[in-house]
Amino acid sequence: MASVKEFPSERIRNVAVLGHGGSGKTTLVDALCYLGGTSNRLGDVEAGHALTMTTPEEAKHGFSMQVTPAYTEWLETKVNLLDTPGYLDFAGEALAASRVADSAIVVVGATQGVQAGTETVWEYCDRAALPRLVFVSMMDRENTDFEETYRAMKEQLSEKIVPVEIPVGEGEDFRGIINLFSERAHLYTEGTDSGEYEVGEIPPELQERFETWFTELQETLATTDEGLLEKYLEGEKITRDEAVEAMARGVAQGEVIPVFCGSASKTYGLRALLKKVVELLPAPTERGGFPASAPDGEEVFLEGRDDEPFAALVFKTTSEPHVGEISYFRVFSGVAQDGMEAANAGRDATEKLAGLSVALGKNRIPVPRLHAGDLGAVTKLKVTRTNDTLSATERPVVLPPIDFPAPDIAVAVRGGSRADDDKLGEVLPRLEAEDPSFRAEFDSELGQTIVRGLGELHLGIQLERLQRRYSVSAETEEPRIAYRETLGREAEGKARFKKQTGGRGQFGECHVRIRPLSRGEGYEFVNSIKGGAIPGKFIPSVDRGIQEAAQKGFLAGYPVVDFQVECFDGKYHPVDSSDVAFQVAGSMAFKDAAAKAEPMLLEPIMEVVVAAPDDAVGDVMGDITQRRGKVLGMDSEGGKTTVRARVPEAELYKYAASLRAMTQGRAHHSRSFVGYEPVPEGVAQRIIEERTQATA
Repeated sequence: MASVKEFPSERIRNVAVLGHGGSGKTTLVDALCYLGGTSNRLGDVEAGHALTMTTPEEAKHGFSMQVTPAYTEWLETKVNLLDTPGYLDFAGEALAASRVADSAIVVVGATQGVQAGTETVWEYCDRAALPRLVFVSMMDRENTDFEETYRAMKEQLSEKIVPVEIPVGEGEDFRGIINLFSERAHLYTEGTDSGEYEVGEIPPELQERFETWFTELQETLATTDEGLLEKYLEGEKITRDEAVEAMARGVAQGEVIPVFCGSASKTYGLRALLKKVVELLPAPTERGGFPASAPDGEEVFLEGRDDEPFAALVFKTTSEPHVGEISYFRVFSGVAQDGMEAANAGRDATEKLAGLSVALGKNRIPVPRLHAGDLGAVTKLKVTRTNDTLSATERPVVLPPIDFPAPDIAVAVRGGSRADDDKLGEVLPRLEAEDPSFRAEFDSELGQTIVRGLGELHLGIQLERLQRRYSVSAETEEPRIAYRETLGREAEGKARFKKQTGGRGQFGECHVRIRPLSRGEGYEFVNSIKGGAIPGKFIPSVDRGIQEAAQKGFLAGYPVVDFQVECFDGKYHPVDSSDVAFQVAGSMAFKDAAAKAEPMLLEPIMEVVVAAPDDAVGDVMGDITQRRGKVLGMDSEGGKTTVRARVPEAELYKYAASLRAMTQGRAHHSRSFVGYEPVPEGVAQRIIEERTQATA
């Protein structure tokens, strides 16, 4: 078990570990913690017991599904590591990590190179202005090519990328690295698990390669400082200390992105990586201040120092049996003390920070306090959820929230049994509280519980958690579509309701004229009765009967929308007429008129915005056309094209998965409801027949 030390802000590094799925992030975090002594064994991702694989679902599937904090210690510095999922279905977790980190390690697999997930997390880093370095992992695997990977990164990620290490051997022959700062080779002993190496001369066969990369590094560093540039142009060599200082400055400013390499599973290259994480990546105190707002909306600027009032952002919430909810947070200013009271200004509540701890995978180690910039956890907060701010009661503030992605896929769920069905409404909100990218709600119109997420895998994992945690089994089905009906032309109808059963009877007659309105205008009732043909007290009943009939539809049982009804004539009986009689007569008259008014089916239309690489635009547009969509326009910038289109909602089921498959995961989309449009006749007839059979 890790020892517990107290680290001041300047001796802390908060690092998000990001990359495409399968690039080796979890193995890297595991090995770094082992080397730093906070973990006592090397884990195994494939066996499901790596340090930051903390849930049964992660162990079962063999990859990370949530942001998981851990930490290691190196050069008297605490390095907080945020392991993140690489699959786009869990993109919200990577965004949460990038929001609370001060820097990032982007992991690129030496065999896979730059992939869709790599480009996505790179955009996250750009958005958060995170200083970063790159670690080319799995250099001991077959078919590795460091130079090809470097060229791909330079072309697809950034021109600012520059190697500070190059490998000695590749694949089975990988046995060391050449450090361009020290100009020496680090050669590893087969079988070591502690990353130790012998320092040696650069192998003669790699001397020319070294000189090429060394020159590139020297030139890059010279451009970051006028003094260094002058020195370099005069033919002098930039010393190691000058190079490290210049690199740290360039990394902090986003002007230089150093590339390291190694094998996390063998711990090769990790000691050098840890050293440079401490030397090159910024401490919380070096990231400047942080914007926030007071409850009245006034802007506040927080300084990342201990002597400032406390403020922290909750970036993750989980639940454990026998423990309850655990809230993970980043201290942006001030000091967190165990047992202190903190304000949650966003929910107008006060919380007690009980069980203050630091996280190491699934373990939590109690601490008495945490300094500004550190990451921690507390248990059993009353109302606080992910994205909430906790702050000093004397200065309540709200920090900008994590910009979680909106769910782009929906399925309907129902319980596997009646008992399961009854529990869904109770337990689904608990999953929502942990994952803001997951939504669940009961749609009373559709009669279905709809869950939304970032992909089929995302939703599938949530249903697995539902079964494991709450013993609730759920099955999925396609969500029903909220169709509407409307009228094609003006028409008249009339109806008489007459009932005599002995004693007082029922009588009401009304004549109506119905007209279509423009899309979105809704319903309008016009009373044109003259001469008391229908007494005024019964007119609201006619209106009510029409609205009730319209709700039940005429073609397929969907609500009728965007029409006007004019009641212009009728008859009544001084004894037998009643509210009920005219309500029934109004309903019947509406149906009579609707049958003559060329009723039609309407379908919901979504505006879809697709961001795709330029070379995939043709496939994207062709697919939209096949889905009965209409392309509205395109904008191209930086190798990507944004396509805007309108597509029937019925054609978008599982579209996110199709889009990813079509573009190898390089495209994403958003959608929003824009209105209703008529359904083509052939499609409408099929919908009506299916609806009729379903309700028969």
